Amino acid sequence: MNVAKIAISIDPSLLGRVDDLVNRKVFRSRSEIFQVAVSAQVERIEEDALIRECAKLDPIEEQSFADMGLSNELTEWPAY
Repeated sequence: MNVAKIAISIDPSLLGRVDDLVNRKVFRSRSEIFQVAVSAQVERIEEDALIRECAKLDPIEEQSFADMGLSNELTEWPAY
């Protein structure tokens, strides 16, 4: 796996908790726990953004667009 090295500042008590997880073999290393944690948080943020954007959509208008698109496509599809 190709990775980039970074430096971070972290509260000592949180680092102690991270080290405890590594010592209990929940994670293989500090790097692994930070990669898992950051990845999970980024996914949550992206999912929340998608949910917020989808909530802005008008279901009736979206259905109208979908129906209009389908009717156009059906006339344009080649014969099999």
